[in-house]
Amino acid sequence: QVQLVESGGGLVQAGGSLRLSCAASGSIFSINVMGWYRQAPGKQREWVAQITSGGSTNYADSVKGRFTISRDNAKNTVYLQMNSLKPEDTAVYYCQMTIVVVITRAPYNYWGQGTQVTVST
Repeated sequence: QVQLVESGGGLVQAGGSLRLSCAASGSIFSINVMGWYRQAPGKQREWVAQITSGGSTNYADSVKGRFTISRDNAKNTVYLQMNSLKPEDTAVYYCQMTIVVVITRAPYNYWGQGTQVTVST
């Protein structure tokens, strides 16, 4: 069994910064892609950023240049550094990982529980 636990959300003023973390634990053989998504009230969940096992990154246009995704493979953890935050960044942020589990050696998608980020004007 695999669990993803997020931390780091909160309330911040526009222009401020937050750093989100998401740590995976359990029967993990390897982790392929790690990513972040977000869902604002009344809107669909949207993709924010991703990082491959090789360290290649991609970002949604709305966050490019402001957010940075990184990973620590030794800790099975992905981070999202969010700078120059805007009110429109307010959402519940979810981490997602494609994890190869020990027993089956097959990849599965796992999600964190979500963490609230609120950016005030």
